Amino acid sequence: MGNCFRKASNNKINEHRHATNSNNNNNKPPAESRKEKGVMKKVTPNLRIFTLDELKTATRNFRPDTMLGEGGFGRVFKGWIDQNTLKPSKVGVGIPVAVKKSNPDSLQGLQEWQSEVKFLGKFSHPNLVKLVGYCWEENQFLLVYEYMQKGSLENHLFRSPEPLSWDIRVKIAIGAARGLDFLHTSEKSVIYRDFKSSNILLDGDYNAKLSDFGLAKLGPVNGRSHVTTRVMGTYGYAAPEYMATGHLYVKSDVYGFGVVLLEMLTGLIALDTNRPSGQQNLVEWVKPSLYEKRKLKNRMDPNLSEQYPKKAAFEIAQLILQCLEEDPKNRPSMEQVLQTLEKVQSIRYKPKVKKDSGIMHHQQRHHSPSPQN
Repeated sequence: MGNCFRKASNNKINEHRHATNSNNNNNKPPAESRKEKGVMKKVTPNLRIFTLDELKTATRNFRPDTMLGEGGFGRVFKGWIDQNTLKPSKVGVGIPVAVKKSNPDSLQGLQEWQSEVKFLGKFSHPNLVKLVGYCWEENQFLLVYEYMQKGSLENHLFRSPEPLSWDIRVKIAIGAARGLDFLHTSEKSVIYRDFKSSNILLDGDYNAKLSDFGLAKLGPVNGRSHVTTRVMGTYGYAAPEYMATGHLYVKSDVYGFGVVLLEMLTGLIALDTNRPSGQQNLVEWVKPSLYEKRKLKNRMDPNLSEQYPKKAAFEIAQLILQCLEEDPKNRPSMEQVLQTLEKVQSIRYKPKVKKDSGIMHHQQRHHSPSPQN
C-alpha cells in the first residue's frame, strides 16, 4: 500500500526490465507465475479469494471518488464488505477495506503482488497491515487490505495541517519498530527492503502498521551475512551498502528506520529536490547537527512548538546516528532500537511554569519574619 499512496514516484530507484510487451504473451502471467497461483491457494488458507465482480461492487466499479491514492503498482480504492461473509456491501455498511488494483501492463506489479500475498498471507502481527484477500482474474491482480483510517505517516508529517504531537510520534515509531523487529526475528528472517514513512499506515488510534511488502525478501541463510539482489527501493531511505553493491543485510532495514526517525524529528522528508543545494538529502544535511543538543534544537520540527522533552529528543538523535552507521555491523538490531524507544517513551515533557512576579512578591512578604518589638 505504501507506494500506492504516493502521487509521485520520482524517488523510486530505477531497475532494468527484462521483459517487454512482446514477450508478455499478451499480458498473461508467466508460466511459473500461473503455477504459483495454485500454490498460493494452499499456503494462504486464511485469505479470501475475491472475484473481480465482487471487488467492482465493493468499490462501486472503482469510481474515481473512492480512490485513496496511486503509485507504481497501480491504484488503491476504498470499498465496503460484510464483516462476517466478506461479501461486498453498501457504502457505510459492514467494514471498509482498501483495494489495491494493479496496472495490467506492469510486470513489476505482478511480482510485487505475488510477494505481498506470499508474506502477508503467512504473517500476522498487530503492527503489520492485515491482508484480507486477493483476486487474480482477467489479467488483473488485486489485493484487499484492512482500511487504515489515519492514512500514512508521510501525509501526517508533510501534508496535514494538524501536526503530530511528540507522544504520538514516539508511539508511531515504537509500533513501526515492533513490526520490523517481528519480521527480522521470524523463523525465516524477512528483510522489508522499502522502509519509509509512506509505508507506515495508521489506524484510528495512531497505531502504526507496516504495509506494502512488494519488495520484501527472505533474509540470508546458512550463516551468510547478506543476500545479493537487484537494487530496488526508494532514494533517500535505501542503505548505502545496498545501493553500492546490491548486498542486502537485515540491518539495511535499520538504516531506513533511522531515516524515518530523522523525518519524525525534523518534519522534513528524506529527499526533496526543491530544497536548496546541500539540503536536498536530509541525512547528509542534518546528520552533523545530531551530535550536539544546541544544534539539534535548531533542526527540530517547528510544528512541535518546542513541546517535547529535550532529553528524549537528544536520545533519539543518538539512536538515529547509530542506525545511520555506514557499516551495517555497527547498527543496532531492531530489538535494541525498540528497547531504546520504549525507554525514551517514559521521559515526559514538563512545560515550564512561568511564575508571576507579583504573586512571588506577595508570598515573600507573607512568609517574612515579623519585626520584633
